[in-house]
Amino acid sequence: MSVTVPPATRSARKPKGEGHSRRAEILQAAERIFVEHGYEGATIRKIADEVGLSSTALYMHFADKGEILLQICRDAFDMLLASVRELAVLDAPPEVRLRRMIEAYIDFGFAQPNAYRLIYLTRPLEAREGAQSAAQELGGELFAAFEAVVRETVEAGRMAGDPSTVAQAIWAAGHGIVSLMITKPYFPWAERERLVGTLLDPLFAGLQRR
Repeated sequence: MSVTVPPATRSARKPKGEGHSRRAEILQAAERIFVEHGYEGATIRKIADEVGLSSTALYMHFADKGEILLQICRDAFDMLLASVRELAVLDAPPEVRLRRMIEAYIDFGFAQPNAYRLIYLTRPLEAREGAQSAAQELGGELFAAFEAVVRETVEAGRMAGDPSTVAQAIWAAGHGIVSLMITKPYFPWAERERLVGTLLDPLFAGLQRR
């Protein structure tokens, strides 16, 4: 899965009647501001200024910044779920589908680092403002999709272990590499594709039955 993210630009104030794209612009701007300033430092005024709106006009789209954060998280999980569910039903052995699924998860994190930070790296206090409910509901669905394919792989005799534990280990590996690389960009990381392969190849080889 590959997602192209356009460069951040400040929106010009649009004439009345041309605001149909404002909601998407608000979410895109808020995503950057939440990451840059933190939830507490991100004000409605900052978000409104970024998209060329008054605070009053922004409130016509969202009731408060908690609702904005919740929508960002829901949109991110929806994108991830769509990709993972599509891969889960490919005409391929379950272990191949599982590998493709965790690779798509990792690709999403690198393509959408701000959204990834908000859905998986938000502090507990801030998460209660919207990210937590999305993570519990949609994040739970995402993990269930991984676990279902792991269970299928185990039942087919192609992988050993408790399905839930194996699914958690694979998810933890994917999350670990994404979270480290997007939060520590100053570290001299190896080439990303090679690093991901070096992590996943032995993990899957160790779990699979021959």
